[in-house]
Amino acid sequence: MRHLVLPTVLILSACVPQGQEKQPPTGAEDFAAYCSACHGAGAKGDGPMAASLDRRPADLTRISARNGGVFPGTKVMAKIWSYSGGPGAETPMPSFAPLLDGQLVGYDGGDGIASPTPVRLVQVAEYLKSIQE
Repeated sequence: MRHLVLPTVLILSACVPQGQEKQPPTGAEDFAAYCSACHGAGAKGDGPMAASLDRRPADLTRISARNGGVFPGTKVMAKIWSYSGGPGAETPMPSFAPLLDGQLVGYDGGDGIASPTPVRLVQVAEYLKSIQE
């Protein structure tokens, strides 16, 4: 029986598709990696680093509530994209530069204009939209 293990493994490994690209992280995963240290796992502005900042991070679950019940996608995207950590960026926010790499997709944040936007930024914005209270 033992002599059948290696051939079986080789046959099964041939069934695994080769050359598939790794999928980019989801918006929730990127939020956890880039935002939760300050904004908290629940996006309430209560992350472990929040107490060390001069200004408390925003409660990101209340964006729509602060905007008359409407999620301001274009404004949120402008805020996220501006925190890419480019030259002259003066912000306590970490660099989001890795989120700018990769595929561009059309993103309409609610203003009727679909602008080419890095897919990972779109996913973060859509994640934020999905957690509004």
